[in-house]
Amino acid sequence: MGFEYMFFDDAFRERFVDFAAVRGIASTVRKDRIAGYVVELPDALDDAQLEAIDAEYESIMDAQMLLAESDEALVSHHAAGVTVTLADGTHRAIRIPPPIARRLFEHFTAGEVHEIATAIAQGVENPVDGPLCRKPSE
Repeated sequence: MGFEYMFFDDAFRERFVDFAAVRGIASTVRKDRIAGYVVELPDALDDAQLEAIDAEYESIMDAQMLLAESDEALVSHHAAGVTVTLADGTHRAIRIPPPIARRLFEHFTAGEVHEIATAIAQGVENPVDGPLCRKPSE
């Protein structure tokens, strides 16, 4: 499974796909079950590619947020989410309150937010009994 990026605007989705293609990165696009589209990139990206992709996605998310905030119909419906990978490899979208999501994306890239949320989800699936400071193999 690769890196997944969510889009609600067709033009922004195409901008992202084109950005990746120019850098020789193949992508797949699928319609999300709820709304918008998910663009998936392979997980075998080098650091420079991932940094460029994350910077472009962040730029697009800023523009998408401004566009959404200017739409009166959308402003009344606040929702944010992140995709997590569960221990068995399945993916789930989880809701995050918009103020928290905004703070997360101000300080972390989309890939980092995915990693944080996935670590939390896997921790919930496999809780630690006893003190957290012990070695995982104990």
